[in-house]
Amino acid sequence: MNQNQPNTLPPEYFDHVYQANRDPWNFETSPYEQAKYAATLAALPRPHYAEAFEIGCSLGVLTAQLAPRCGHLLAVDVSEAALAQARARCAGLPQVDIQLMQVPNEFPTQPFDLILVSEVGYYWSPADLARAAELLIAGLQAGGQLLLVHWTPPVHDYPLTGDDVHEFFLAKTAESGPLRHLGGQRHETYRLDLLEKR
Repeated sequence: MNQNQPNTLPPEYFDHVYQANRDPWNFETSPYEQAKYAATLAALPRPHYAEAFEIGCSLGVLTAQLAPRCGHLLAVDVSEAALAQARARCAGLPQVDIQLMQVPNEFPTQPFDLILVSEVGYYWSPADLARAAELLIAGLQAGGQLLLVHWTPPVHDYPLTGDDVHEFFLAKTAESGPLRHLGGQRHETYRLDLLEKR
């Protein structure tokens, strides 16, 4: 972890990125992203989740693919520019609720049986990661699942790496911890871990 206790990247950072490029990470067109989305969906062991929460939905590309497996899917992001595209993409999916929300400063009150944290944890400061983890675990129903998917190479701007994020959560799977580790995958530039609340 960066020892300078870096700050969480602010919403303005993402607004500038999306204003410069409507799909800055090529979520819509990249074969890498498509393969990662397929691996993400394949890692989910249940065919259906009644209440799901996606943090950092961006343009809603993965949101639209996840929606058919959800009774209700709350998808949030800090960038209104990204959410406008997500709303358009998911307009025909009545189970999807797209909201502007900055986790961990804001957090929904209903319990979830699936929370997806994909490519967002490394934007948090170490302190916000710890706060977010407490909220995520509290927000899961018993037996609810937490799926983490993150790019692993370090990025200069980001407070944490994907490995920092995953190792922080995996530390909570010790014998007396609140989570159990159901499985993980490490690919060339990203990793995926599925956790379940005890």
